[in-house]
Amino acid sequence: MSLTARDLSQTIPPHTLRRLAQEWLLEDTPNFDLAGLCVGSRKVKARLLCKTPGTVLAGCPFFDAVFKEVGCAVEWTHAEGQMLGPDSVTLAAVVTGPARCVLLGERPALNCLARASGIATRSAQLRSLAQAAGWHGQVAGTRKTTPGFRLVEKYSMLVGGVSTHRYDLSSMVMLKDNHVWAVGSITQAVADARSVCGFSTKVEVECRSEEEGREAASAGAEVIMLDNFQPEDLHVAAQALKQDFPGVIIEASGGVTPETLSRYFSPHVDVISLGCLTQGCPISDFSLKVQRPDTPVRP
Repeated sequence: MSLTARDLSQTIPPHTLRRLAQEWLLEDTPNFDLAGLCVGSRKVKARLLCKTPGTVLAGCPFFDAVFKEVGCAVEWTHAEGQMLGPDSVTLAAVVTGPARCVLLGERPALNCLARASGIATRSAQLRSLAQAAGWHGQVAGTRKTTPGFRLVEKYSMLVGGVSTHRYDLSSMVMLKDNHVWAVGSITQAVADARSVCGFSTKVEVECRSEEEGREAASAGAEVIMLDNFQPEDLHVAAQALKQDFPGVIIEASGGVTPETLSRYFSPHVDVISLGCLTQGCPISDFSLKVQRPDTPVRP
């Protein structure tokens, strides 16, 4: 069963998919495809196999875009967001096209799928922890993404059922310690940011103490990040801030891991963000195997 009934691929503009696919293919084959001479352009079928049971399938639009760019077709046996397994090997899709073109798209497409599915799997696991605990808030990612690959990684979080957080520096103002130290105070930093971001963009402030959180909220910040708090200190500070500033969003971040996530759940915490949704996240193992002409494609 898929984690979501929504077609999340509709969030990605077609021209963006084409551009990314072209960039990945150009990176992998900047000039001659010398091995293409060996296989030629006879039509072949290749089986996409997932060898990591429990994988949440993600990244299908990017996989499709790569193969579309080289004139191949993909037929999926599972929907994006579905968990693959429990068998040790699961047939996820069949790719059809000229042999050399299938092999041209193989590595860029597999790289996307492996990374995307790994992130979606971890995201789904953490989302399940939150749901099982009855926590009302959102598990979220960060901007700690692979350069040039952020769209894939943020999309994978959506497939896994967590929040992407802000996509980039233009999406929301986040005033961190370096901003505050450079300008002199939280109050001045919030005022300066508000003067250019207007009514349509939220302002978040990274705070190292309850006192800094109070200053940020009083200055008009909509989101207070309690950064690197121990869970017991987080609960006290979040409750106090919510009591005096009930409209503010409280985010916990810094040092949170999959193993410690549940310790940060609180009725007074709205968001918990984790860099490990992308940094150090295990990939899912996929391979693409071209079938011999006399071999039927079997699930």
